[in-house]
Amino acid sequence: MIQIQAALFWAYAVGATFALAAARQLQVWERINAGEGPRTRSRAANPYLALTVLFAAVLMVPTGLFLLWQNPSWATMHVSGGHEGVWAGFVLFYAGGVPVAAILGFLGSQVLVLVGAGYWAYLNCVGGYFLLFGTLVHGWDGSGYERFLSPGARDWADWPHDSVINNALDFLTSGTFLALVVFGAAVIGTMLMTEIGWLLEGWSLPGAEEDRKAHPVLAVAIAAAGVYGLPFLGAVTASVLVRLLGGWLGLPLFALAAGFVLLPGRSPVRWLYGLVGLPHRHWRADLDLDPAAGTDGPSGPGGETRLTTGRPG
Repeated sequence: MIQIQAALFWAYAVGATFALAAARQLQVWERINAGEGPRTRSRAANPYLALTVLFAAVLMVPTGLFLLWQNPSWATMHVSGGHEGVWAGFVLFYAGGVPVAAILGFLGSQVLVLVGAGYWAYLNCVGGYFLLFGTLVHGWDGSGYERFLSPGARDWADWPHDSVINNALDFLTSGTFLALVVFGAAVIGTMLMTEIGWLLEGWSLPGAEEDRKAHPVLAVAIAAAGVYGLPFLGAVTASVLVRLLGGWLGLPLFALAAGFVLLPGRSPVRWLYGLVGLPHRHWRADLDLDPAAGTDGPSGPGGETRLTTGRPG
């Protein structure tokens, strides 16, 4: 349900965010696979990865192909004016590339989560969404938002002859926008429910209550702002800097500002990430368990029960 030029970035970001939302569950899954005795579960049978692929293949691909068929000009950001201008290979690339991009995003965040680099898994999500919003806001020639808000080739050609407000109103009353609303309710609604559901599931696992520093509702809001709001703000800022200073100066300046905001150990973004309660330990690290849960295991300092992998580490 998104233009072809941005679709792979979105799929990658969705896969990365799904893995981050299920970070605790993925660590538990890795402990199960590394347990003593014969392995009974394949890593390829990871249910969270399977559901991510299912989401991309069943929701993202069909809705995108529908819009490509219904309005090829908008779906290609007006590179093609009609069906005759769309090479069949692009359709194949889109249909196969979206699930592959989602898998790559998921596996990238999963690797970072398992080695205890949860914050870098979050930055993996931010990078994917930044590229998505950057494509829609700025594009390859500075006209990204104009192309997005032009429902047809004629509207794109007439864009300079009217105001931004009138062009936006024309888009909001178009059939393309109506299709986006209908598909968005299904695709984005399912995406958000999945991510929130996996976060809540993870917070019910041992050790999560100690890591989460905010009320669940506030933690969900912080996570949404960090994954969606921050990259969008970054894309708008980068676009403004490029327009004012040019790409050779604007992009390096934006990269320095982004590094200053995201990378320092005491940055506000890291502090907010710490409130959400996502794991910051290696998957081999022990998890504190609630003694009332009745789980057997060696006791740590203070008498609390521990869940271990059965391996040294």
